[in-house]
Amino acid sequence: MRILAVVLVCVFTQFASAELLINGAGASFPYPLYSKWFAEYAKIDKSVKINYQSIGSGGGIRQFLKGTTDFGASDAPMKDTELKKAKTPILHIPTVLGAVCVSYNLQGLGGELKLTPQVLVEIFSGKIQKWDNKKIKKLNPALNLPKDTYIIVAHRSDGSGTTAVFTDYLAKVSPAWKKNYGYGKGIKWPVGLGGKGNEGVTGLIKNNPGSIGYIEMTYAVANKMPVAALKNREGEFVGPTEESVAKAAAGAEIPQDYRTSITDAAGKGSYPLAAFTYLLVSSEMDGPKGEKIVEFLKWAMGPGQKLAGPLHYSPLPKTLTERVKQTVAQIKVK
Repeated sequence: MRILAVVLVCVFTQFASAELLINGAGASFPYPLYSKWFAEYAKIDKSVKINYQSIGSGGGIRQFLKGTTDFGASDAPMKDTELKKAKTPILHIPTVLGAVCVSYNLQGLGGELKLTPQVLVEIFSGKIQKWDNKKIKKLNPALNLPKDTYIIVAHRSDGSGTTAVFTDYLAKVSPAWKKNYGYGKGIKWPVGLGGKGNEGVTGLIKNNPGSIGYIEMTYAVANKMPVAALKNREGEFVGPTEESVAKAAAGAEIPQDYRTSITDAAGKGSYPLAAFTYLLVSSEMDGPKGEKIVEFLKWAMGPGQKLAGPLHYSPLPKTLTERVKQTVAQIKVK
């Protein structure tokens, strides 16, 4: 029996040591999907475990550049200045499309809140301070907007791809916003409370009546939070759905390196706050980890895309997945 026990311990030890750990970190925007992906992939390839930390796009980029993770994740494409810091060229692998939604905490409203780009800019810049402001009332005459109630703006406090998407949109629709506050993963907000991650902003909105903020769609759905319909370039008020996000990407010209913005997209039925999210990987990787990352990326471009819809993301257009597969196939594994 003792010999059998020793043998079993040795077998278990060999099995445990054979499991390869791959570490990644970054965007909270795709975290619900990535968690599902990595759990499902572990059932397919039991020799690998992918650990992902939701720390925000800014943190994910920094850790990947430092070499403390095997891959990064960001909703905001890396800037040229950031890419130049990498020892090996970095590839942006678009994984899915998602929606940044504007969520709010208004009890007894009696319907869906509608917002134009201009009103949204004025709320987040602090120019519109109360919910019964005439500009909001004009857009929503049938709603029971609270009287004399201050608006509490919730935004990200960390370096965030979700912030990059949201402020990219505000800068596109408002030259004044672009000049005064700019856009990117982190800005100096003129008003509001800051929360870490999509999780933090979700908590701020839920716990503060009269609040409004921007979060990824999955967080709003999971917490049963209402979201605003935004006026798009065609003059339609459109909410964030798998279909409206897909329409925002339909007419987009995707560059060779995939770094692009599809906020404020033209096209009937398109949602204005749609975005790609990316995994960041080296174009040249060493040994077993490189092989496993490439195998996972191939799976993500195939069966993994089917898991996007149930979690309120939009799968990539088929033509784009074929392009990405070719990019993945060109990754050099030493």
